[in-house]
Amino acid sequence: MPEFFYRAKNIGGVNTEGTIAAGTQREAMLLLRKQSLFPLEVRNQDEKSTLGKIDLRLARKIKMEVVADTLTQLADLLGGGVSLLDSMNILSEQSADAQMRDVLADIRDRVADGANLDEAMAAHPKVFSDLVVSMVRAGLEGAFLEESLQHVSAFLQKQDQLRAKVIGAMTYPIVLLIVGFIVTIVLVLYIVPMFEPFFERLQRSGNGLPGVTVALLFVSHALLKYGVFLAIAAGVLVVALKRLIDTSRGRRAFDIIKLRMPVVGGVYHSTAVSRFCRVLGTLLRNGVPILKSLDISAESTGNVLLKDTVRQSAENISSGNSLAAPLASSGLIPPQVMAMIRVAEESNSLESVLIKVANRMDEKTERKLDSLVRLVEPLMLLAIGGVVLFIIMGVLLPVFDMNTALD
Repeated sequence: MPEFFYRAKNIGGVNTEGTIAAGTQREAMLLLRKQSLFPLEVRNQDEKSTLGKIDLRLARKIKMEVVADTLTQLADLLGGGVSLLDSMNILSEQSADAQMRDVLADIRDRVADGANLDEAMAAHPKVFSDLVVSMVRAGLEGAFLEESLQHVSAFLQKQDQLRAKVIGAMTYPIVLLIVGFIVTIVLVLYIVPMFEPFFERLQRSGNGLPGVTVALLFVSHALLKYGVFLAIAAGVLVVALKRLIDTSRGRRAFDIIKLRMPVVGGVYHSTAVSRFCRVLGTLLRNGVPILKSLDISAESTGNVLLKDTVRQSAENISSGNSLAAPLASSGLIPPQVMAMIRVAEESNSLESVLIKVANRMDEKTERKLDSLVRLVEPLMLLAIGGVVLFIIMGVLLPVFDMNTALD
């Protein structure tokens, strides 16, 4: 019988570890519970020797499309009368994605050990977002899990389609940016230094260099001497900003900046409001209480400011007031959307109106994105052309000045 290494907590909360003989990992966990131990980790003893080895496989993020398909398949299996445990077992064996198979196998084991589906999914935050976990929890509590899975799957598919559309549209501008950057670096670091002896002879002959050439030489010398340090500083700055954004204050400041950005801020704002309306409308339509629906939809916005506003709305409702008042006072919901929410709240048709609002806002967002992408391409060409023109003028103007002096 194989032995399993375990780490667990006893009734007093003290960590303990050791080995236990059992037929399977699940049996080992059951035996530990019988001994009044809460298992934190249980693995085959043979795997202990592999802890010091480095896993050469590169971990990659599971695609949103794979997550959406998995949720749809789970909904179909549950709708066909298959039990949750059998459904997870089927999906863990048949998933085309190797990483998703491992994730689903772990969720199956957790469910088999008595955990709820939402709790098992929450153990994999890099795969299942807070929105997915919250929707699954709401579906379990409201007895509409299959429909909840279908809705969140459709939501993820729509997000993935929008992201794919943006990436596809931005491919050409990004290629232009990369090519332009490489060409600029080659010109500044290799071509410009080749003309430097000529520039020095001009200066010794008494002919001064044009301002453009002086600026170009300054940039070239700076990159040659400090280019490595500038690259390191840029990398450190990026890491520092990322860590700052991971904090609550940093995330709030970053969300404010994103909302105030020209053009892009409008797209980001519309997307956040649309997500809130769609999730809230879907939950209300499935009979989830308004306070719980607001709590779940607040997490779906992706914006700290809007999330706080939605939670204030929940407090307002619990005090017997309307939903619209705190939403309107925040200034984050567009006036036309607020007008529809007020009317819908009075006519008791909030769930249907919110979904219609989300559909219209998504359509407007797609049009804004199309316009933005069309604007980026010529701006990128102009920027690259301007940089190349600056370099050419810096190199050729001294030649023209010398010809003029000779004439």
